[in-house]
Amino acid sequence: MPDKSITSIEVHFSDLPDPRTDKSRIRHKLMDMIVIAICAVICGADNWVAVESFGHAKSKWLSGLLKLPNGIPSHDTFSRVFGLLDSVDFEHCFINWIKQVIEVTDGQVVAIDGKHLRGSYDTATDQSAIRLVSAWASAPSVTLGQLKVAESSNEIPTMPQLLELLTLSGCIVTTDAMGCHPQIAQQIVDCDADYVLALKANQGQLHEDVKLLFDGIADNQLSDVQTDTAQTIDGDHGRIETRMAISVADPALIAPLRGSETFVNLNSVVKITAQREHNGQTTIKSRYYISSLPSDATQLLNAIRTHWSIENSCHWVLDVAFNEDGCRIRKENGTQNFAILRRIALNLLKGEPTAKVGVATKRLKAAWDTDYLTTVLATLF
Repeated sequence: MPDKSITSIEVHFSDLPDPRTDKSRIRHKLMDMIVIAICAVICGADNWVAVESFGHAKSKWLSGLLKLPNGIPSHDTFSRVFGLLDSVDFEHCFINWIKQVIEVTDGQVVAIDGKHLRGSYDTATDQSAIRLVSAWASAPSVTLGQLKVAESSNEIPTMPQLLELLTLSGCIVTTDAMGCHPQIAQQIVDCDADYVLALKANQGQLHEDVKLLFDGIADNQLSDVQTDTAQTIDGDHGRIETRMAISVADPALIAPLRGSETFVNLNSVVKITAQREHNGQTTIKSRYYISSLPSDATQLLNAIRTHWSIENSCHWVLDVAFNEDGCRIRKENGTQNFAILRRIALNLLKGEPTAKVGVATKRLKAAWDTDYLTTVLATLF
């Protein structure tokens, strides 16, 4: 009997245009190939040869789910079709699928950040490594969407394009310093969301003025300023980290900050002081942020700390458990499309709660046990 989750995947990707022009020569259905590829990547496949090998190893199971009129496609067929497949269309299907199955809630932190696919760099053709901008919802631990950064550009034009595709009402959107840009703040507000943006030298005057403001508070030169504070202390492996947040939301102090007028709904500024004690040595670093949120230091500190889950729970896992940086798929759109397959697989594996093991071990378990693979496929449905 066909698995309902397979049917759901087919529904969400059914509008994806088939890139093959000579329909009379098509031997394998596009949806069959997409489903095989998703299942293969879940089970450990990191290239098209491995995808084909998975298909043959699980052909009996797959034949009960899919039509497979001419059996399992060859790795050359997978490479050719996914190389031709429009990656923007594939990305939009992915985003629309996630929007249907994951509901982001008020106050949930959504981190926006970029990542290079280092293996996509090709010295023979002088092709630069592709960079993707992703949106990561921290609470359900899923990628909400991703877009490719245009060549000879940076993340600033891409972030608003990605935000426009997402449903973020009530969320708190965080970015690193690259995302601290008036256009991005405007797009976040247009999505009916709030922002917390890291502030560095790319906003030189604003960064300098915010730093001076907090220096004045620390030196008691602005002793009558109303502030809010919060602190967290963490320790493991002989390391103790103390983070202190102080926030200010006085309009009379924020309005004179040079550049503040270019950021819509800028309601508060934040200083985070991080002190780390390890092996008898102490280091102290300070970082600054701007936000549309009110001066709630606990909420702001939580949002800033949660932002880094996109690095620890998404990017790091893609590199370690999926060997993303080692992937040498470079043909046409194949690089981006395989990256989408990895993120679909990561979302499904992260969503499966019964196996109390890491993502890499879950991939092995899914490869060994088709019942568990079926469970993984059903997690977001």
